[in-house]
Amino acid sequence: MALEVIEIRDEESGSSAKIAPTFGFNCFEFLAKIEDQAIDVLWSAPDFADGTARPSSSGIPLLFPFPGRIKGTRLSWEDRQFEIPEGDGRGNAIHGFVMNRAWRVTEQTESKVTAEFQAAQDDATLLEQWPTDFKVTATYEISNATLTGSYCIENPSAKPLPFGFGTHPYFRVPIGGASADACEIVVPYTFEWEFKDQLASGNQFNRDTDPFQPMLFKETQFDNGFGGLECEDGLCTTSIHDPASGRTIEQQFDDQFDSVVLYNPGHREAFCIEPYTCIPDAFQLRRQGYDGGLRVLASGDTFETSIRIRVK
Repeated sequence: MALEVIEIRDEESGSSAKIAPTFGFNCFEFLAKIEDQAIDVLWSAPDFADGTARPSSSGIPLLFPFPGRIKGTRLSWEDRQFEIPEGDGRGNAIHGFVMNRAWRVTEQTESKVTAEFQAAQDDATLLEQWPTDFKVTATYEISNATLTGSYCIENPSAKPLPFGFGTHPYFRVPIGGASADACEIVVPYTFEWEFKDQLASGNQFNRDTDPFQPMLFKETQFDNGFGGLECEDGLCTTSIHDPASGRTIEQQFDDQFDSVVLYNPGHREAFCIEPYTCIPDAFQLRRQGYDGGLRVLASGDTFETSIRIRVK
């Protein structure tokens, strides 16, 4: 069955975006209009709108209450054990609970849409899989050649809420040029987390090049995490530049995001720069005495952030 799709549009520029509220509130298309040219920013599987594609492999999956993997399928928290479904084909839980579930749209205008997901209201079985209830609200707004995602996490329960939040955007390459190979990628990290079996071990290796030195797409092969992000005025800027077309996709997020995961899909038609508030399996790192960025939200508290994607 085809997915429900909501389209938002900036009337002045003609830029538009499509979001699937019943499939994780995934923004799976962003067409940025510049000088009468439409730049297709996000890669999505051809059958995504049919509801048959993997929810983690297209557009902008929203990852909560944990981004990346948790080792195995058991979470230990405050002397309690929680069973979490396996999701990566290797025996690990992955990418949280909200990316493949239906969200409720709460507000919509021509250029903006807001939806929310709360475990107790939208899938009470999740209360057996996580230490507390949680509520996530997301808004997508389009203006000129910019798409802004705003995110609010609330703890409506009486107990502390442990969490990590991340997004998993698939940026299409090339950006109007003939080949992706020459695309230049800038991610200003200063160290790399060592990954073993796709999980952070706790070891870190300092970057031996300038954080702002571009990487050529043809030389990238990633599925691991990085930290020590360089920020200016509290904002971190990542980019993909296509020298053939002169176009750049810029992603900007605040310093509440502790890490990024970089990922090359096997089809190599996209490159993922994923802002995470914690490194994958920050729970295990915490038990081992490492700071992986795990956050704990007190009862009644909220966490708010935003991510801006624009084409230049």
